[in-house]
Amino acid sequence: MDGKTFFIDLTRCTACRGCQIACKQWHKLPAEKTYNWGSHQNPKDLSYITYKLVRMKEVVEKGEIKDWLFFPEQCRHCVEPPCKMTADMYDEQAILQDELTGAVIFTERTKKMDIEEIRGACPYDIPRQDENSKIMSKCDMCLDRVHNGLLPACVQTCPTGAMNFGDREEMLALAKKRLNKVKKYYPDAILGDPESVRVIYLFQTKPANYHEFAVAGLSLPPVMSRKQALAKLFRPFKNMRG
Repeated sequence: MDGKTFFIDLTRCTACRGCQIACKQWHKLPAEKTYNWGSHQNPKDLSYITYKLVRMKEVVEKGEIKDWLFFPEQCRHCVEPPCKMTADMYDEQAILQDELTGAVIFTERTKKMDIEEIRGACPYDIPRQDENSKIMSKCDMCLDRVHNGLLPACVQTCPTGAMNFGDREEMLALAKKRLNKVKKYYPDAILGDPESVRVIYLFQTKPANYHEFAVAGLSLPPVMSRKQALAKLFRPFKNMRG
């Protein structure tokens, strides 16, 4: 299992949102129309034009803010991506996986996919769809930068060392080393799904305290639809015709 991996140390994140802005700038994505909804987090959620979002959670005890939890969320680029597995039942070219990096890439052919099925297959609730074109989008690991020897824009911008990127084994070793050190101060610290994703977060407390989709399994898995089940059943016959 090679390729590239992010290691995001949430104990070092200050919610400066530099990564969020860098992602917008590099991908030339327009700004969201936002409003004050009672949080410093802005916009409120990921979207077709927001691939990265720094989520903010106030830890309140007895009416007082005791801590802030910051979570720069993005696609986890699963080692075995369920979104691609689902899409492959209909079109094997709609969602691709880069051989060099392992990055999971959405193409324009996703407009033929059912957003509820693709998003429902994702344990992290990541995919989003443009209302007009119906094309789906998400973080692409800055694949153009990485293929040219550059760091992803978000990693390049991070001023605190919270975001790291490199060869998978190197990042796994760094994550485990940092976890051992952090546990001295945060005994509940944990790595999020390190063996199954290419975006590994170091949480200083329980992942559920950050976000309901911080790690896989926090929310109930979706039930396979009749359409998915039939496509899976008849796919071998489709391949035989080819």
